[in-house]
Amino acid sequence: MIIMPTPHTVALFFMLPLAWVALPLSGCDKQPAGSETASAPEVGATHDAHDAHPGGAVIQLGEQSVGGFTIKASRDGVLTAGGEAPVDVWITGSSAKVTVVRFWIGTQDAKGSVKAKAELEKDNWHTHVEVPKTLPTGSKLWVEIVPSAGENIVAGFELGN
Repeated sequence: MIIMPTPHTVALFFMLPLAWVALPLSGCDKQPAGSETASAPEVGATHDAHDAHPGGAVIQLGEQSVGGFTIKASRDGVLTAGGEAPVDVWITGSSAKVTVVRFWIGTQDAKGSVKAKAELEKDNWHTHVEVPKTLPTGSKLWVEIVPSAGENIVAGFELGN
């Protein structure tokens, strides 16, 4: 007896593997950019209840003006060597389009650090940055902005320990 597959069986056979591939590609509470503008959270604030990764109190790391951009940074919780730190950065003030933003913790040359590519959430760039197992003296949070035209811009923020 030969059993012929139905069109539904064939579709299911080909679609299930695609679901397993797409699942890990889903972002960290990534939402499409909207027209609303919000300011950085207050010191001591925590993420909203809908946030998929509560990291503790928000620590403001400051604001800098570099290369026509105004860059404001914050991180969540306590830094633990060998752990990770949720980081948010707001970039405003320039008409240049930002194409890529990377964060790392350590020295400006990134020696011994891992650069993490951030994703644009509603109005900020976000990722979880690996904290080196051994933090070099003078370590900072580094933010690299790659604009659509011109040179890359790098700004360093004190970690706010």
